[in-house]
Amino acid sequence: MDGLTPSDVLLPGFFAGVVAVGATVAIERLGGRIGGLLATIPTTIVPASIGIAAESGSVASTRAALYAIPAGMLLNVGFLWLWRALPPRLPSWSLRGRLAAMTAGSLAAWFLGAFALVVAFDRVADAGPGALVIAGWGGTVAMIVVGVAACLSNPPAPRGHRKVGAGTLLLRGGLAAVAIGVAVAIAAYGGGAAAGIASVFPAIFTTTMVSLWLAQGEAVPAGAVGPMMLGSAAVGAHACVAAWSLPALGATLGTTIAWFGAVATVTLPAGLWLERVRR
Repeated sequence: MDGLTPSDVLLPGFFAGVVAVGATVAIERLGGRIGGLLATIPTTIVPASIGIAAESGSVASTRAALYAIPAGMLLNVGFLWLWRALPPRLPSWSLRGRLAAMTAGSLAAWFLGAFALVVAFDRVADAGPGALVIAGWGGTVAMIVVGVAACLSNPPAPRGHRKVGAGTLLLRGGLAAVAIGVAVAIAAYGGGAAAGIASVFPAIFTTTMVSLWLAQGEAVPAGAVGPMMLGSAAVGAHACVAAWSLPALGATLGTTIAWFGAVATVTLPAGLWLERVRR
């Protein structure tokens, strides 16, 4: 690795900021069902996967990191589930007090799970390339199964009714940009599973949940959780395809194939299914 340059951090961070604003606006304007699904289209994972491939010392290291991403996203699915399961069990504190407890608890659970995943996935990598493929695609399929179950029992997914100012939107984007920039820096100086899992730190999920909770109340983010859990499988599919396409075809063509493949096989069918369930 030649060293991390400012652009390696700033570009994904800026992209993440734009995505965070778009994700929260989509949920507020379109409702949690469709907005939540659109918020999980592969976005920040595109520059992150390119950066991992560029910084990794070998094809084997690149593939180990990319096949670890579905495991990290499965952990993110659990993170999202906490945002639906825990709020009814929190004490009757103020809105901000409940939000602080929810944020701290969900992030603590994520970090504990991430540590365990890094240790477990390093052992999977030692088992050979076949084990990595099974783990990557297995994690993606697991996200689909869990996401479908979550959507079938999803609470109402209303639109937001409060107008959000430009300052709030910029704050959302700025927080997500900082979080993703830090995650990319960690990924660049890590390796293998650590790089892959660090690249999917739930910065945008956290920013989206917190900002929606503050701006629209608890019902809007809770209604978006199920579709976001299901849509997260698209990121896993993108990573699994990119593990082959990036080393074989290069950054531009490799990521293009991975992105369209993920959207075509996960996002679009999920959207059609959610619309059918709604009707």
